Amino acid sequence: MVDITASIVLYKSNFDEIKRVIDSFLNTSLNVKLYLIDNSPTNELKKLSQGERVEYIFNNTNIGFGSAHNLAIKKSIDNSKYHLILNPDVYFEEGTLEKIYNFMEENEDIGLAMPKVLYPNGEMQHLCKLSPTPFDLILRRFLPFETYLEKRNQNYELKFADYNQIMDIPYLSGCFMFIRTEVLKKVGMFDERYFMYLEDTDLSRRIHQQYRTVYYPEATVYHEYGKGSYKNKKLLWYHISSAIKYFNKWGWIFDKNRREINKKTLNDLKNRLDM
Repeated sequence: MVDITASIVLYKSNFDEIKRVIDSFLNTSLNVKLYLIDNSPTNELKKLSQGERVEYIFNNTNIGFGSAHNLAIKKSIDNSKYHLILNPDVYFEEGTLEKIYNFMEENEDIGLAMPKVLYPNGEMQHLCKLSPTPFDLILRRFLPFETYLEKRNQNYELKFADYNQIMDIPYLSGCFMFIRTEVLKKVGMFDERYFMYLEDTDLSRRIHQQYRTVYYPEATVYHEYGKGSYKNKKLLWYHISSAIKYFNKWGWIFDKNRREINKKTLNDLKNRLDM
């Protein structure tokens, strides 16, 4: 039984960037295995898969983010205690995996954990979020009212909360998802209807319905966070297409479960600030 398996999806990725995240993951005393799932048109990145702890899978086509990660999850789900969804542009220091692993071992009611995520310059990334509404995922991208949008983001991205405290959060970023494999067996893997974007939102929500999903700031990782859909029209279309699929699945306006989740999250976090 492996302590932690992890998967990184590659697509024309920068060699040095991938080498950095591989070194971060393998620099541990835990028993780990890493899957590199390559959606690139060529297998030039295969040379990164050196050693028994790294397995390279070449798809020869871009099957999408969630579908690629699912290939690794299927291979590892019966052989590891935890599976880590890891972005190529993430890196972290020695001891980080041990902190999260021990935290999960001590809290069996937690299905998913995410560490504190910083930009390389040390600035906080507010990646703890409420369960999104259509406004949060689609409409706000096209509205010019920056003051109103920032005010709304104070709640949606929970910017008012203390990011130095452990928090129960309904939507945790897909850049670093530390998941108990028994949970994946119960709630399922990534929904492959999403080609790119929102698959992490969907999986977070499914896990949150049955387990705690927790932000754990005692461990820290660094994330480049390119926000590609803000710069690339094709990626923007993927984002909007996934948002439509997400709300068709969970509900657009009438989503009682979303209202209850978000109300409880906001009340709990604001009550903690008042204590």
